[in-house]
Amino acid sequence: MSADIHYILDFDSTLVRVETLELAAELAACDADSRERIRNITSQAMEGRMKFRRALTERLRLLHFHRDLLPQLAARLQLEITPSFARNHSFLASNAGRIHVVTSSFRTVVTPVVERLGLSAGHVHANSLTFDDAGYINGVDLSNPLSTDDGKSKVVAALGLPGEIAVVGDGWSDYEIFRSGVAQRFYAFTENVRRKPVIDVAQKIAPSFDEILHDCGERGALSYPKNRLKVLLLENIHAEAVAAFEREGCSVETVAGSLDETQLTQRLADTAILGIRSKTQLTERVLRSTKRLLAVGAFCIGTNQIDLEACGKMGVAVFNAPFSNTRSVVELALAEIILLMRGIPEKLRLMDAGVWDKSAKSASEVRGKRLGIIGYGNIGMQLSVLAESLGMEVSYYDIAEKLALGRARKCTSLEELLDNSDAVSVHVDGRRENAGMLGAREFARMKPGAVFLNLSRGHVADLDALYQQLESGRLRGAAVDVFPREPRANGEAFEHPLQRLPNVLLTPHIGGSTIEAQQDIGRFVSGRLVDFINTGSTENSVNFPELRLAPQVDAHRLIHVHENLPGILASINQALADHGANILGQYLKTRGNIGYVITDINRDYSDSLLEDIRHIPHTLRFRVLY
Repeated sequence: MSADIHYILDFDSTLVRVETLELAAELAACDADSRERIRNITSQAMEGRMKFRRALTERLRLLHFHRDLLPQLAARLQLEITPSFARNHSFLASNAGRIHVVTSSFRTVVTPVVERLGLSAGHVHANSLTFDDAGYINGVDLSNPLSTDDGKSKVVAALGLPGEIAVVGDGWSDYEIFRSGVAQRFYAFTENVRRKPVIDVAQKIAPSFDEILHDCGERGALSYPKNRLKVLLLENIHAEAVAAFEREGCSVETVAGSLDETQLTQRLADTAILGIRSKTQLTERVLRSTKRLLAVGAFCIGTNQIDLEACGKMGVAVFNAPFSNTRSVVELALAEIILLMRGIPEKLRLMDAGVWDKSAKSASEVRGKRLGIIGYGNIGMQLSVLAESLGMEVSYYDIAEKLALGRARKCTSLEELLDNSDAVSVHVDGRRENAGMLGAREFARMKPGAVFLNLSRGHVADLDALYQQLESGRLRGAAVDVFPREPRANGEAFEHPLQRLPNVLLTPHIGGSTIEAQQDIGRFVSGRLVDFINTGSTENSVNFPELRLAPQVDAHRLIHVHENLPGILASINQALADHGANILGQYLKTRGNIGYVITDINRDYSDSLLEDIRHIPHTLRFRVLY
């Protein structure tokens, strides 16, 4: 069916991102008032609120444009080619015989853009400019139907094209072609502008040319239109991530808080990419209800809120941000250590009660004190370096062998660290084995007068046991940023016995909540997800084999996720051989129970090849990129 479709493409705000006359006014250095009037008239005409010929005449009257500027205008327009048309250059060039550009713009500047896209100059239908004796534009050739009202419909009708005609444009004059009965399809093109009157009457709305090709059964630059990839971002994920997905043309939905299991199950039905932070629990039950989920982004450090095993079984890749908020957490930890050792929490409460207490009793510098760090990962290491720069002595405990930085000393046991530290700061991950790591026995072992900090995971410390040590005065103070149970959204009530103690700093899980950290996390995780969608790259994935891949060039990329069993690669290659597909490159990597094969093949293959690969036993996920 697709081979019988002829495409009628608009130029301004469709093939290019701008309106020609508005750009011409800028190049001609028209005054601000004239440029604004040109913009307003363009909007009225494109929305069907002003007759075309009147709009064209009034705009040209306002435009003091010399013919010597035309090469510059043409050059600028070539820089404004709409991205989805630019990436479909190959399709346009290969199918130039059934594509016509019908525009009220001007042949002199339209033709170079059209030829740059591989289209035929002979299929450009545009107005021709006229000039006065001084070389300034004074009108257009009035014998050209495109200078008249409903001129596009007349031109397309005169072409007498066989088969089905699809019109692609953003303006009312493009809709008129369809309304006249000359064309069978009209796509309101919204990649550059959204004109509500046109959208309201459109047969279909097209956020990109990829969407049109997909709808028409054509094979374009993308195997699947990005606008059909729904991205669901929960828990106030930074706008940097939203912008990254929107630049890719994805459909993005944001939710301020987290969702419970039932709500998440409902929302994931048509979601391709899910972004969460620490409060959303992604369980196997939720995952099994999804049909289109390709990847999950944890816009935080930890992934204990995600059932990684279930994700792997379903071929869903998971990415996180293991480094992006390190500095923010470390700065908060250092600040709290200083505040606790100076007794600032008690001073603040006394001031709030109107009590002046200027005594230095129990107020100490951190210099010369020993900081014990439990968990010597990215955060623990950076805390070690900065604490040492303040004059603290540092010791650490980690079950893994880690190289000590600076003068830090490794403890052979948790007990050794607790026995000798003036401040203990916890920075372990969220694995189940760390639950209850610090209970009554451990808090009782800490030095009298020491301070305790937990900015890692809520299940690590027994807060009831901590409360007893703080209330008795044996421990000097504590700072807690994470709790076993936390509210799902901002503004919800929070209650905990520790709130009653004057020597405690409680913060609402904000260790990584700085503008810089959230921006970096938004940028980093969205970047990994976009790379995965665009190229199949799994660099920094938490649960997939890591492959870093360049974009494919002149090839189609087959992405196959499978159970890590013998013979899968052989089955894939047998299917390729049976269909005569030429392999241009192939990559295989395994991790645990997951096998990941990327195969780049030439562009000539049958759809039955894809079905054969998709139905290879033990396939978890299969998709095609081109």
